[in-house]
Amino acid sequence: MTDNKTKEQFIEIMEKFMAMSCKRLPDDVYEKLKALRETEDDPIQKVLYDAYFTNLKKAEELDRPCCQDTGLLHFYITVGSEFKHMDMVEDALREATHRATYSVPLRQNTVNYFEERNTEDNTGERMPWIHWDIEPGGDEMEIICYFAGGGCCLPGRSQVFKPSDGYAAIVKYVFDTVSDLGINACPPLIVGVGLGHNMENAAMLSKKAYLRPLGTHHPHPKGAKLEEDLLEGLNKLGIGAQGLRGKHAAMEVHIESSARHTATIAVGVNVACYAHRRSVIRFKNDMSYEILSHKGVTL
Repeated sequence: MTDNKTKEQFIEIMEKFMAMSCKRLPDDVYEKLKALRETEDDPIQKVLYDAYFTNLKKAEELDRPCCQDTGLLHFYITVGSEFKHMDMVEDALREATHRATYSVPLRQNTVNYFEERNTEDNTGERMPWIHWDIEPGGDEMEIICYFAGGGCCLPGRSQVFKPSDGYAAIVKYVFDTVSDLGINACPPLIVGVGLGHNMENAAMLSKKAYLRPLGTHHPHPKGAKLEEDLLEGLNKLGIGAQGLRGKHAAMEVHIESSARHTATIAVGVNVACYAHRRSVIRFKNDMSYEILSHKGVTL
């Protein structure tokens, strides 16, 4: 069992980590936005990108979240089977979320079904949402913290097609989803596509896809080519920053896949907006940590 001192140390670190994460974009996203601004010709698009950067600067200066919708807290955890403190993690993340709601502050977004009552601290039934992946033999824990907003990744979609629909159904589904739901988020988007065997695993894979670092590619050459082709096609839609006309509907398209059943083609799509508040921290057994997504940041 983890002792109370270690648990409290972890809670305090994660409370501070959440505070940083909702105020600063990860390094890869910030650099990508700077690069995309330079490719836009429309003066309105340049004004919108400048507004994005002004907003991000003000968030740091005023010590406030960079988006008013701080979303629901999602934690994606990859932990080694030899990490000593798994027993306290879920309870500690719940407590850290509770504290961060008031110390950051975070918008109070969490409503329990049936009671129809805001819990007022961003905790509730199975909330914050926690997804575990176990690595046999490892002794470290890596946590992706994600602020899942109501206009971007939460309205995702998944559907199962028949093999007779062909792989063309994947492309159409991605385009239909992004052109419909995508403008509810704030472009340029990160588009996560999950290809699997049922709705559940396709949806989960799509979430893991948009959490990947920018600049990474599907390991299979055909998967990487499909990412490239989808990105090129989506950026020909003429959607830019804030849904107005521009060159970049998307920063990147990421695909994650699993083997499928002979009778099913399952597709999930999730989009993340420009304020892609994805942060990554890695812990050792002694509670020392490294922030992987934001270089040079101290808590």
